[in-house]
Amino acid sequence: MMNETTAGARRFSAQAAPAWADTHCHLDYFVKDGTLDDTLARAREARVNLFITAGTAPDDWAIYRDLHQKFPAEIFYAAGIHPQEISENFEAALETLSSYFAAPHAPAAIGETGLDYYRLPADAARAARLKDLQQQAFRAQIHLANHVKKPLVVHARNAFADTVALLEQEGANWEQVVFHCFAEGPEEMRFLRERGAFASFTGVLTYKNAEIARQACLAQGPERLMLETDCPYLTPVPLRGKPNEPSYLPHTGRFAAGLFGMQETELAVLSTARARAFYGLANA
Repeated sequence: MMNETTAGARRFSAQAAPAWADTHCHLDYFVKDGTLDDTLARAREARVNLFITAGTAPDDWAIYRDLHQKFPAEIFYAAGIHPQEISENFEAALETLSSYFAAPHAPAAIGETGLDYYRLPADAARAARLKDLQQQAFRAQIHLANHVKKPLVVHARNAFADTVALLEQEGANWEQVVFHCFAEGPEEMRFLRERGAFASFTGVLTYKNAEIARQACLAQGPERLMLETDCPYLTPVPLRGKPNEPSYLPHTGRFAAGLFGMQETELAVLSTARARAFYGLANA
């Protein structure tokens, strides 16, 4: 049976040429180097015209709020504290974060937030303290997402088990959780699907050594797929070696369509419809 998102995507495909949604990008990179206008122009030319730009710390939230105000139909944003940006005084940043959701041009989601154990300090005591701070901040942002009823954009690197444990413990709304840049395998994907959560995939899908990510993508299925660049990182094949940008998203999209044995246009419609539904942008 065709679900509502799939049916809506089919109707949309009959009305307009398909376009892609970049559901996780870092547009402050292009703002700071003065290339945003050219970057957006290239993206539009490549039929990428919906952007969720991901906040990582207080110094980019205001940039993204301004971008959303300037491009209210194209650029939306998440605001959160990335686990690698956590410090001893993170509570003050969280107070500021809460205020964004009570003001005009509010974020579409909380994030990116989560746990990252990939580059912990070698000193065991310092590593333990940093993990504790990350977990405290993640718990607080789960609570905030529940309070403002917004999706939660999760970063989990070398920390999948602890991440899902905290989501469970803090009563996260699993159907409003997306694990961005998903790099786990099909078993972890099935765990998320059973709870109603989502994952988004980057150009890593196109990498020769990323078979586990491809299997996870297949396990999620095309109707639940969201795509992202995570630019300026994780440039897809055949453009590796260059800084990533939203206009490169169709390379990942075409590759994913091949995995599913689908037409590129059909997957573009499905993934964009999923992104709009997940972030509550249907009428934006």
